[in-house]
Amino acid sequence: MGDNILEVRNLRKVYQKRGGQGFEAVKGISFSVPRGEVYGFLGPNGAGKSTTISMLTTQLAATDGEILLDGHSVLDDPARARAEIGVVAQHNNLDRGLTARENLLFHARYFGMGKKEAGRKADEYLEKFGLADRQNDYVKSYSGGMAQRLKIARAMMHTPKILFLDEPTTGLDPNYREILWREMLNLNHEAGTTIFLTTHYMDEPERFCRDISIVNHGEIVAKGTVGELKALVPTSTVVTMRLDRLDEKIAASAQELPDVSKAKIQGGTLSLYITEKQPDFDETFRWTEASGLELNDISLKQTTLDDVFVYLTGKGMNQNDGE
Repeated sequence: MGDNILEVRNLRKVYQKRGGQGFEAVKGISFSVPRGEVYGFLGPNGAGKSTTISMLTTQLAATDGEILLDGHSVLDDPARARAEIGVVAQHNNLDRGLTARENLLFHARYFGMGKKEAGRKADEYLEKFGLADRQNDYVKSYSGGMAQRLKIARAMMHTPKILFLDEPTTGLDPNYREILWREMLNLNHEAGTTIFLTTHYMDEPERFCRDISIVNHGEIVAKGTVGELKALVPTSTVVTMRLDRLDEKIAASAQELPDVSKAKIQGGTLSLYITEKQPDFDETFRWTEASGLELNDISLKQTTLDDVFVYLTGKGMNQNDGE
């Protein structure tokens, strides 16, 4: 196993439908997560990310495969696994009939924390996440952003070996996103907690993740560091165009332009991957005119993780894969 906190081997999930027809949401994926890392598990909507996390965290039974957490089988001993993980799920799973403070204290006591230590940590996180003034209010009165902050605080209370974050910063304003990541990195650096992250904010894995797996249609299509993934795109220069109309015929035509290695549609824009550092914009303008297209906007940028997604999957992060 080496020094991996998590080993996933040939993991599958098949949902049975009426008539015996099954839908394979996760298709035999394998990956490992080094101990103490911030690990990114990324892909478009519907790619199988949440299904995978649900299996890794014992919330969903796997159809096949093996999950080892710190050398022990999650599938054979889910109770042991649950004691060693923290989870921030996409859905709101707080107890709405309890106050914020009670949610934190009950969670801490469930994981065997002493009353004094639980109270101290609850005070600490309520203050850090801006909830101290509302700590005695019932959670059912909380806004979505407040509930999200409380979910994150609760998952950190027992200092898990590995913390699973499924879209943790959705609904948070930029200030609390920064506070979250400050606390996540403190937990990572000081307690050695491994962070397993899915997110649609690509600045987060760019800043914090060393290793990343990209999943699409239930399969891992690429693994590596941010730099290694960017190197999969054959150019570091991307021209993005917003046109009055766009379809696959237009994309195919654009791909015939000189110095264009690939043309892909993403969320209403056309991305041209250019082999030269300085694209020939005159040629591009002539192409739009000859094609009868109205150019509303054009921009030039360096390759980002978003571009890696488009290149590998043909989709942006928020486009649905049909899971």
